[in-house]
Amino acid sequence: MKIIMTIVSLALLTNDMYAQDIASANRDDSHSIREMIETMEESPKKPISKVNTLQQMFADGKISGQIRSVYAGYDYTTSQTKDTYATALGGQLKYELAELDGFNAAAAFYTAQDINFATGDRSKGEQNNEFSSSKGNYTNLAEAYVNYKNNGFNFRGGRQVIDTPLANSDDIRIIQNTFDAYIATYEQAGFTFTAGNLQKWQGYDAGLDNGWQNTGINGTWIGSISFSNDILDASVWYYNISEFSNIFYTDGSLHYNLNKDIFLHVSAQYISENELNDSTINADIYGVMAEIVLHGFGISMAYDYASVASGKQTFSGFGGGALYTNMDTMILNNIASDRDADSIVGNMSYKIHDFKIWYAYGNFKGNKNSLNQKAHIVEQNIGFEYNVINNFKFSSIYVVNNDKENPNNSQTNWNRLQFMATYNF
Repeated sequence: MKIIMTIVSLALLTNDMYAQDIASANRDDSHSIREMIETMEESPKKPISKVNTLQQMFADGKISGQIRSVYAGYDYTTSQTKDTYATALGGQLKYELAELDGFNAAAAFYTAQDINFATGDRSKGEQNNEFSSSKGNYTNLAEAYVNYKNNGFNFRGGRQVIDTPLANSDDIRIIQNTFDAYIATYEQAGFTFTAGNLQKWQGYDAGLDNGWQNTGINGTWIGSISFSNDILDASVWYYNISEFSNIFYTDGSLHYNLNKDIFLHVSAQYISENELNDSTINADIYGVMAEIVLHGFGISMAYDYASVASGKQTFSGFGGGALYTNMDTMILNNIASDRDADSIVGNMSYKIHDFKIWYAYGNFKGNKNSLNQKAHIVEQNIGFEYNVINNFKFSSIYVVNNDKENPNNSQTNWNRLQFMATYNF
């Protein structure tokens, strides 16, 4: 009995210590499952020193990078499609100059290489090509930019990482998305104003076999106003994807600490997509999400609804998409074509110090389309992450995808298992 009471006491003490750790922060952002997976593998960001001479600008330059080793395989539920798997080694190497009179610059190479003996045979269609393209290798000068900063103003031109609702890095495999873009921001009193132009993009979502792809005939213009403080986030975004679509996006989140141990987050979003030149992109999407965190335990629910006209479809943007119900593989946009569709995702998580485990269940339904066909996909995600030591992390995710309308379709019924080890330097 004493042993049991000792174990219980230690568990309560550990939870109380952790609660004090998270209570020291003013707030804790809630995320979609997709964004939560992305933050598991964040790339390093080193502080930039300010110098007075051109010589010091190079002498105080910083080298940073990340090494990733990944295994992932798909186990299809029927024999019609071959199971695929791959093991890859890759990451990024970045060099960034120090700041002189507000100016600095940086360049980064991204690479991913299949480990052939631990990868399915490409000639037999057994390779999982998510990491390194169908050729088994990928290397790109993914970042190369010049940056200027003056008080609250910042301008960056060239190849760079961008994270906005409908154009983002979606860093969930090895090669994250980057953009050839020109972005200006100005921050003042909690407000951030953004304006810019995206010309091209590359990465996992752009297709590793495709290299750099255009973001519209003449690029994409973006503009936004955002506000953030301890309890509120709010933003309005506009995207003009030339000769393709005009998109309006807005969201807002409230973050409230009921006491030192209980955190509440409530969010809402709206997207209006309008077609240009008969692109068929025309939809209205509404979403809400709520999360409560208690002593490291988190429970969240998210809902999205897409209203889509006959013969039209939605557009998820350049990246993983902005919807609250986005999961590791399934997003509502996959079935929101020529039909209204909705999705609901529930998530439970537990975090203590350097360890986190979570489970998410998503239900995606589409009404009958013009061919009288419905859609119903259920996806389940089970994941964990562990910070082994400083700068070294191990994570895993198991995905189960079931097509309730087409249970014999091997393309939409499968299990996916991924292991990833990440080292930042």
